[in-house]
Amino acid sequence: MTKHPFSEGTKQAQTFTILSDGEWHCGKHELPGTQPAKAIQVMRQHGFQIENKTLYCPVCEYKTVHRRLVSTEPVVPSFVRLQLSTKLRRRVLQHYRNIEAITLRQMSPSRLEVDHRFPQVRWSQDETYDPEMSEEQIHRKFQLLTREHNLWKSRYCERCEQTGERGTFIGINYFYKGGEIWDPNVADDDERGCLGCFWYDTETWRNSLNAELKRK
Repeated sequence: MTKHPFSEGTKQAQTFTILSDGEWHCGKHELPGTQPAKAIQVMRQHGFQIENKTLYCPVCEYKTVHRRLVSTEPVVPSFVRLQLSTKLRRRVLQHYRNIEAITLRQMSPSRLEVDHRFPQVRWSQDETYDPEMSEEQIHRKFQLLTREHNLWKSRYCERCEQTGERGTFIGINYFYKGGEIWDPNVADDDERGCLGCFWYDTETWRNSLNAELKRK
């Protein structure tokens, strides 16, 4: 087994230790914290391959998402999400006038996170950011979400990455491009596979749905 890759006491370290036996573990009662997907996401960033599977849990007495660590050695290149510079974060906030993408409410900057439209769970290489990028690039790459909504998106994106089933919003089964399933002809780390999904671009999704309703 490789040297423990995460700091002692962190959720990542606890999750790694539990999954290191290579067996399936229930995400409801065996993994630490109420948001195991976040720890799993960080582990994947460090190159560890983790599989998801829905199985019956005799403890929970219903089907839950189980996770299994394929190997205690990294199997893909490690990469770490780079933090936005203060300048670029300020520009993104100004670009959207502090308006949150889902609720369309103007909020205090302290309540808003700069969300990358293309979800981190599908990245295959390091990110680079130009603080001087154009307004068009800012709009194409980012949107503003609250912490709660960002975690909500992360859960859908993680499921999509594992199963190919694209996320919906409050049960509305609508995609402005493509369908319910990730296009099998598009690579897993190709951003084009996200086009049409609410979580990728709430603005375009909303405008497209409104246009459909108006036509009908």
